[in-house]
Amino acid sequence: MADVEVEHKAINEPPTGGQPLTGAEAPAGREALVVGEPLVIGEPLAGGKLLSAISTSIVRILREHYGRGPMKAKTYVLDDIIVVVMRGSGFTPLEKTIMDSGQPDRVIAMREDFQRVRAARYKETIQRLTGRGVLAFLSQAHVEPDITMEIFFVDGPLQGFGAIEVIEPE
Repeated sequence: MADVEVEHKAINEPPTGGQPLTGAEAPAGREALVVGEPLVIGEPLAGGKLLSAISTSIVRILREHYGRGPMKAKTYVLDDIIVVVMRGSGFTPLEKTIMDSGQPDRVIAMREDFQRVRAARYKETIQRLTGRGVLAFLSQAHVEPDITMEIFFVDGPLQGFGAIEVIEPE
């Protein structure tokens, strides 16, 4: 599996004209991720650029809704499966209070509910970045250690990320 590690940064969507945003043009309070060449709409992503774009896009969604995101995000692609692993999700003060009261399962349930509510946005993001339809989206959170996984099954293999399928002969 190929992977790229991105430390808590978010990329900005390029404007519809196809011109990428630079760090200087990023809206106040938003960071631009500098990874080689900038992301341009219409330009197919592959390899490390695709992995980085997926990681930072998923982190951006979390930051928009929780006010914070994970400290690290790493994306793995194998054939038609995309796995985003986030560590140090940065629980909110409310979530920490609930966990400290001995009810971490309530925090996990709340985060799972959030993922269900935002599933369409996650799927649209993956479809936009990969050009593939998302067949299934799974999400799992763990409190200690603080790890969250977003798993996407897409409608075909992604270029450059392979696997060997063994089929039992009949």
